[in-house]
Amino acid sequence: MRQIHWYPGHMAKTKKEIKERLKVIDIVVELRDARAPYSSKNPLIESLTKHKPRLLILNKSDLAIPEELAKWQSYYQAEKIPTILLDSLRPNTLKKLLPEIEKIAEPYRKKEMERGRINRPIRMMILGIPNVGKSTLINALASKSKLVVKDMPGVTKHLQYIRVNKDLELLDTPGILWPKFEEPEVAKKLALLGAIKDDILPLDEVTIYGFQYLDKHHKKTFEERYEMTYEIEDVLSVYDAIAQKRGAFLRGKETDYDRVNQLFLHDFRNHKFGPVMLDRIEDHV
Repeated sequence: MRQIHWYPGHMAKTKKEIKERLKVIDIVVELRDARAPYSSKNPLIESLTKHKPRLLILNKSDLAIPEELAKWQSYYQAEKIPTILLDSLRPNTLKKLLPEIEKIAEPYRKKEMERGRINRPIRMMILGIPNVGKSTLINALASKSKLVVKDMPGVTKHLQYIRVNKDLELLDTPGILWPKFEEPEVAKKLALLGAIKDDILPLDEVTIYGFQYLDKHHKKTFEERYEMTYEIEDVLSVYDAIAQKRGAFLRGKETDYDRVNQLFLHDFRNHKFGPVMLDRIEDHV
């Protein structure tokens, strides 16, 4: 697969604005997709925020394999990066998140009180790549649905301040990607999860990558979903088997490969294969 360059104008502008706003930010909260803790890491975020206290949230944790995800959490904690697992759609989100924020904010709150700034709220910035659940989390924090939340990358386009309570306010930002993907496999994983728009990568390569992942880790579930048996070495037979069960044909019995791509990616992104883990810690640490 060719090297992918994707850096829309609004993302370049957002990077510049983030750099400016960091001057008045106390805490950075970074969201990653729990199914891909390595691949959903934006190196720009780390370089921009390295001088700020940071809380790492592995979001959508209910969609990941628990025992594999626990390994990542232990690794980050050992690296002195406060890390929590979260499903921002669940009602207990605030009970889990706010105490962690308060713990990290406490030294700064004391410093502000020493300066006589008793009533200044702690300012928090939430960052992450597209489609990791930032807007959903912010809606939960704000207890209102002022933000647009859709299951597609690139919905949030502007920086927004939101008051959580009298002691905490946060800055939402659009999801930002880095200028190019040095690792083709990272691009495929993000495309599989829907963090990259479907017109950026060849969908057949993304679909085949998904076939290979499921064959390696969830073969039985994959076969049961489409009521098929297959040999992964003959990838066209996998397309044909899915088309047979889903009626994805052109005229006659010729497989409509584009339609199979769309069917499979819809199933994967709608969690039809159960919990998955695209990044295994032994492959990256």
